[in-house]
Amino acid sequence: MEITNVSEYEAIAKEKLPKMIYDYYASGAEDQWTLKENRNAFSRILFRPRVLVDVSKIDTSTTVLGFKISMPIMVAPTAMQKMAHPDGEYATARAASAAGTIMTLSSWATSSVEEVASTGPGIRFFQLYVYKDRNVVAQLVRRAERAGFKAIALTVDTPRLGRREADIKNRFTLPSHLTLKNFEGLDLGKLDETNGSGLASYAAGQVDRSLSWKDVKWLQTITHLPILVKGVITAEDTRLAIQAGAAGIIVSNHGARQLDYVPATIMALEEVVKAAQGRIPVFLDGGVRRGTDVFKALALGASGIFIGRPVVFSLAVDGEAGVRKVLQMLRDEFELTMALSGCRSLKEITRNHVVTKWDHPRVAPRL
Repeated sequence: MEITNVSEYEAIAKEKLPKMIYDYYASGAEDQWTLKENRNAFSRILFRPRVLVDVSKIDTSTTVLGFKISMPIMVAPTAMQKMAHPDGEYATARAASAAGTIMTLSSWATSSVEEVASTGPGIRFFQLYVYKDRNVVAQLVRRAERAGFKAIALTVDTPRLGRREADIKNRFTLPSHLTLKNFEGLDLGKLDETNGSGLASYAAGQVDRSLSWKDVKWLQTITHLPILVKGVITAEDTRLAIQAGAAGIIVSNHGARQLDYVPATIMALEEVVKAAQGRIPVFLDGGVRRGTDVFKALALGASGIFIGRPVVFSLAVDGEAGVRKVLQMLRDEFELTMALSGCRSLKEITRNHVVTKWDHPRVAPRL
């Protein structure tokens, strides 16, 4: 049976992967309300398509931090991809590069920055967790720079790991043949069996809970790479991120894996976009499974989106070819949505192309 949309990969991945690994990728925090809401909120945004526009030529390309990419659809950082497929991050890197888009490598990858760089050309960002030992952080950032990574995505919503009950039940741990490659040989403790989630206890031992806005400034003293702040969902933090010198914001609730009952990222997006006032680009991750979702995010002011779970599930099912197909399907759907909405380029996608159920009812926007 041919796979015709992104969501179909998840069901196949569930059959294929060991329960502990599938649950690690699929689950959210606590009641998983936000996990469901990240998807459901998109269905509360409807289109206002414009017709009789010449859409014979459509351009999905854009620039992110000055880098030209084929589409506003990028790969989010997801940890430990070799649990999904032996090629892990190598396959994802090659697929993103082939699609002409950006891959973000997780700090907690099962392939190192150098290994991922060795797959060939491509625009890559590095996601950073700030460890208690700042020398480790500085070293890692320098290695990412040397390996040709173009930006740092600083995760700011994880002073502690969220309560992911599936991982506690499964006593989640990294399979013994795999390691967190970026930290190999650094004697930082292991991701081992515990009586709960092995990842939660590893994070508790390593990740710096004292991380604050001054550390965003500190990071700029050790790297010239632009810093994207990942995990902002309020106007207040948007203004602080700009003050701290962030080059961009990724509106993210960590795939609903941290604090449950935060809004869906698509619901939080406009608040952040308005507070940013066009001074820095705002991106979104969380819940994107369709080209229509991409269009909705752009209409609400995002400069691009990142996908996480669709990458690991398609990787599990079909390796590099699976990830390529997911990126291609999303691009095709997005291009079709643009055509059917009367938009020939990203700059033609406006707030007037969507209506949200939380807009004032029955009032057409002034054009």
